[in-house]
Amino acid sequence: MNIIYLLLAISVIVALVFFAAFIISVKNGQYDDVYTPSVRMLFEDELVDQEKETHQQSTVNKVKSN
Repeated sequence: MNIIYLLLAISVIVALVFFAAFIISVKNGQYDDVYTPSVRMLFEDELVDQEKETHQQSTVNKVKSN
């Protein structure tokens, strides 16, 4: 039964070490995303262009039908 207490204590210590490492890495900015915002800006332009083309085509179709 004593081994269970020992293993439980060791597992809590290991969990605390990993939690401290995670906190330190977050504070150092390891998970900051510096690439996606620059790429997202390019994809938004493509979506806007597609919406404009769709809107222009529907406008042209309405004018032709009248």
